[in-house]
Amino acid sequence: MAKYLILKHYRGGPAPIVDYPTADHWKPEEWDAHMKFMKDFEARLVESGEFVEGQALSPDGAFIRYDGEGRPPVTDGPFAETKDLIAGWYVIDVDSWDRAVELAGDLSAAPGPGGTPLHEWLEVRPFMTESSSATE
Repeated sequence: MAKYLILKHYRGGPAPIVDYPTADHWKPEEWDAHMKFMKDFEARLVESGEFVEGQALSPDGAFIRYDGEGRPPVTDGPFAETKDLIAGWYVIDVDSWDRAVELAGDLSAAPGPGGTPLHEWLEVRPFMTESSSATE
């Protein structure tokens, strides 16, 4: 088994197939259907034994960095904030890359406005292990 991270993005990936309005412009029933799909997807992963963790993220947050001994941390910066980019994630433990891709494809079909699949781009990344190399 190998662990993979499936990242859901608000923006920042390849151009969307269908340019839907952001979720804050969805009707309540559209948001409810989307969240039900996500919960059902997670339940299928739990049932198959492939679920490790999943979490939606709040849009609140900031970048923080060390600024030297005795100085307060620095917040923000001249870059896009992850709160604008990353909506949430799933950590899965599956038999192969192909299975991780299959699950991400299933998740990409989450419904959006009007109940149509979002066809959203999802980022899939393997967890590093001691045996991982940069060429894998």
